[in-house]
Amino acid sequence: MLNNLKRFFNSLQSQPQQDDSPDFKTSVAALLVEVMRADSELQEDERKAMVVLLQKYFDLGEEEVNNLITAASQDLDEAIDYFRFSKQINDNTNAQERIEIIELLWRLAYADGQLDKHEEHVIRRVADLLYVTHNDFIQAKLAATNVQN
Repeated sequence: MLNNLKRFFNSLQSQPQQDDSPDFKTSVAALLVEVMRADSELQEDERKAMVVLLQKYFDLGEEEVNNLITAASQDLDEAIDYFRFSKQINDNTNAQERIEIIELLWRLAYADGQLDKHEEHVIRRVADLLYVTHNDFIQAKLAATNVQN
């Protein structure tokens, strides 16, 4: 029996690990999709705003953005939490870039002219995962509201 367990553990170690982590762009898009979904009302204003934000942030064309949103939505549907997305972002950005991502989330939340408490909750959770301080969280929110006005 002990030999069987050893063989089992050895077989696990010999199998190559598959990295199914989303890439950086997909991770950012997934968090934007999650904010858009948070209020349970998929509004066209928010969808258009997300397309514009992704086009500007990543310098992509409309077709590329639509493909990115589709991939992000699928990854999000399969995810059990935000960790896989936040880890990718944390591994590929500095503190200032993470604050900019939080500001993107705020801009999307305000795209329909009102902030839903569920959207704010999602952004707060993401900010914590991205190690964004409370002060920077508030500054990003204020910056996003100033852009909207």
